Amino acid sequence: MKVTSLNSASVLIEDEDVKILCDPWLIGEEYFGSWGIYPPYEFKTEMFEDVDFIYISHIHPDHCSKQTLQNLDKKIPILIHNFPEKSLKFKIEELGFKVIELEHNLRIRLKNNVFINILAADNCDPNVCGKLMGCGLLETKFGTTQIDTMSIIDNEKEVIVNTNDCPLQIAKNTAKLVKSLYEKIDLLLVGYVKASSYPQTFELDTEEKRIESKKKQEQKLETTRDFINLFEPKSYIPFAGRYTLTGKFAELNQHRGEPELEYAFEWLRKNIPQEKHKGIILNHNEFFDISKNQVSKDYEPIDLQEKQNYVENNFLKKSFDYEKEQIPEISELLELIPKAYENFESVRKKIGWISDTKIILRLDVNNNKKVSQPIAVAISCDGNGIQIINNEEDISKFKKYLQMSLDLRLLKWLLLGPKKAHWSLVDIGCHIKYKRVPNTYERALYYCWNRFFVSKNEKKEAIASFN
Repeated sequence: MKVTSLNSASVLIEDEDVKILCDPWLIGEEYFGSWGIYPPYEFKTEMFEDVDFIYISHIHPDHCSKQTLQNLDKKIPILIHNFPEKSLKFKIEELGFKVIELEHNLRIRLKNNVFINILAADNCDPNVCGKLMGCGLLETKFGTTQIDTMSIIDNEKEVIVNTNDCPLQIAKNTAKLVKSLYEKIDLLLVGYVKASSYPQTFELDTEEKRIESKKKQEQKLETTRDFINLFEPKSYIPFAGRYTLTGKFAELNQHRGEPELEYAFEWLRKNIPQEKHKGIILNHNEFFDISKNQVSKDYEPIDLQEKQNYVENNFLKKSFDYEKEQIPEISELLELIPKAYENFESVRKKIGWISDTKIILRLDVNNNKKVSQPIAVAISCDGNGIQIINNEEDISKFKKYLQMSLDLRLLKWLLLGPKKAHWSLVDIGCHIKYKRVPNTYERALYYCWNRFFVSKNEKKEAIASFN
């Protein structure tokens, strides 16, 4: 078998006349336009005309890109895990594809002697995965989300394990199960980035951001190393980590704590015995042949100055999806916020959570505030309702608060329900600027906040939210 690197988590796995495309994101920007592809990928339809199957690990748009899927042959069946929540299935079907849902740990023959086995990662704890908001409406109970999967593809001789976005701490038991089921693992596709909005979107001084981003980067690389040591593959390919923030968020790239592929690869080489587990690094459209134990072409590192030039000449010019909308009146938002609070409060009571933290939602973001209008609203997390904020002094009186600032056009989308946008994807896309006092993560706050919208038909809206 051979594996061709396309972009980030997108790879093409081949065995003779069988082709499986995994997690396609090959065209355009995702997360409302803030995640861009670099190095740029030149998508050619003809390269994918003879693909037999598409495997999608989970619903996040850098793994399930609508723009990319729209440009692929709708006759190709798409393989996914049989998730209890059906948003991914419905999203793909609405694009015109046939979806095949596979049960957990059921190895099936795809074609000839090629098999696939899709396993759900153990329930995701957002404290571990680093996703500030968790996974939004997919989170069926507080603290856990069955969202990500890993897959094993084999031809009865060679075995490829694709871990996608599964962090080690979450998927450790699943990984141990895979190890017990397969005598050897020839190739491990393993993530090296912990994509989240912290610390780059938080109001911290430059030194704090530097320290926090370094800590985040090293922690993820250490868990990547541990993942490799657990699976004990003959070879591994670090992947699923390349994206660049675009538009006005491009300046945040330096503090993401998410290393370039080259840095991650060298770090892993230094910290993993290469005679036991050989590291492989690939450019776009280059492949590693497992049978021959060789790459199609030696890797050519990206030029960081060329990347910076590309960002300045291309990504900085990008606009975001919601920027085409008219800026709403603050009065419109003030009508929606109390109704959204009802949803938030209902979930807060349901999980029995209470906190003296205030959530400050800024309304003075787009410079359309009139003198007599409030600058923000303060949402209580203890059942005491909403408070109008007219000046900065009112905010300074709070001992604990989480302040959110975002474009009012996007805020309106969020308040109307997740048909257009929902909080978790907006957060991952770095569209929210935070100030947290003290700088302490409250998991339950974010869990409840994912329901801060007007619509109560969650099942219908959750499906629409990924369109």
